[in-house]
Amino acid sequence: MPVVHDLPTDRTTLTGLLFPAGVPMLWSPTLVFYDEAGRIDRDRQLAHLAFMTPHVKGYLVPGSTGDAWEMNDAEALAALEVVLPFAAQHGLDLLVGVLRPTTDAMLALIDKVLDYLCRRAGTDSVADALAASHVRGLTVAPPTSDPPLSQNAIGAALAPVFERGLPIALYQLPQVTGNTMTPALVAGLAERFPNLLLFKDSSGTDEVALSGRMPAGVTLLRGAEGDYAQWSKAHGGVYDGFLLSTANAFPAQLATVLEHLQQGRFTEAEQCSASISAAVADAFRAVIEVRQGNAFTNANKAIAHIMAYGRDALQASPPRLYAGGHLPHSVLRTVMESLSRHGLLPVRGYLES
Repeated sequence: MPVVHDLPTDRTTLTGLLFPAGVPMLWSPTLVFYDEAGRIDRDRQLAHLAFMTPHVKGYLVPGSTGDAWEMNDAEALAALEVVLPFAAQHGLDLLVGVLRPTTDAMLALIDKVLDYLCRRAGTDSVADALAASHVRGLTVAPPTSDPPLSQNAIGAALAPVFERGLPIALYQLPQVTGNTMTPALVAGLAERFPNLLLFKDSSGTDEVALSGRMPAGVTLLRGAEGDYAQWSKAHGGVYDGFLLSTANAFPAQLATVLEHLQQGRFTEAEQCSASISAAVADAFRAVIEVRQGNAFTNANKAIAHIMAYGRDALQASPPRLYAGGHLPHSVLRTVMESLSRHGLLPVRGYLES
């Protein structure tokens, strides 16, 4: 197991080392595509990355949208293996998803990730291995539990992960973990551990960002969907950027929202944001009937399928889900009608172009 001894121990220096060009404003937990045998479909995966990459410069692999909670450790590493060469070729930033239900499981996967990255880079230096792989940090969330853990218990469970000294993105995802971190807990962890570099919140309540308690230098990324324009600091909001499942489906459109905001075109940003939000809401409603996977994955696989095949999407084989089923044609039809209604249906899909 590599020993972490060569990474800076203050947040500013560590962030500057990992993100010399700055932290990307738009990230995606990329979908993972499977063939009919259940293996990762590398060609389909790379085509999807090529579709997103002109607009999305940061990726979480694997994330909740990429089946991270269902995958075993070997499958998580296999998903990462597909993306690493592409990231190096295109200069992308990566976060490795270490999304596991217990502290021990998180630490075990961290060891496997470090060992893999060091062997792949031919080095014992964690810093060199991260740089060679374009990996900027590890993403962790509180343990899963029912009933929820106390705030002290959540902090105690996460502390051994932070104590490794690795750059960490902390993920608020109560929909999966059953645990919500309070602003006091997250701010306290950030004060105690300068290797907490990014905080992603998909809860939809946004309490941590709205609290104003986070120390300077922690990048705040919103993961909840909808009303994108209002949440950006460029429009008076509280988030530095976004880590969105729907960047799999609307990479160009979400990047356009951010570009409008940066240029002060707030009306245009709000109009674009509204059309995306409406289509996303329709897609999430459409996949309620799907019993496999999670809503983030299923809604985005439906939209991404249509983005890939355009107006011929209903004639193409529906996408396979991790558990072995397929998205129903009825879902794809509903989503296609929504995209057409909101002016987001492509004439030609990216696999046809």
